[in-house]
Amino acid sequence: MADDKQAEEMSPEEQALADEWAAALDEAGAADQDDIDALLAGTGGSSRVKMEEFNAPAKVSGDEYGEHGDSPNLDVILDIPVTISMEVGNTDITIRNLLQLNQGSVVELDRLAGEPLDVKVNGTLIAHGEVVVVNEKFGIRLTDVISPSERIKKLR
Repeated sequence: MADDKQAEEMSPEEQALADEWAAALDEAGAADQDDIDALLAGTGGSSRVKMEEFNAPAKVSGDEYGEHGDSPNLDVILDIPVTISMEVGNTDITIRNLLQLNQGSVVELDRLAGEPLDVKVNGTLIAHGEVVVVNEKFGIRLTDVISPSERIKKLR
């Protein structure tokens, strides 16, 4: 009965929020009305965790950090695949001209011959390079690698 009385005092928005929390808590494990009420009241049955700053020094815990505990162990991300691409150049054309392209057509790019190519990882410029041929396959020799600080400046 106390639950019915409490439900009558809630606005429709609060009830919808309570229902969403109840569904989320059911997925996470055992949930009861006390947990939902505590979350809605902001006092939470669980403790709040303070967000850490990105530039804050790393905290040492177990095998997560290196031998000295001063930097994270990067082994956890080394096997994540990324897409690397080399951009020879680009241009803007109309759809009419695009539809008229056929075998043998030449598209003028915005780069000069011999100018370095852009090397991008997941769309972010990380280096410049030149085309080479290795064992009858194309490759790229990096001539200039963009520093991490310069990459961050370009993001802003």
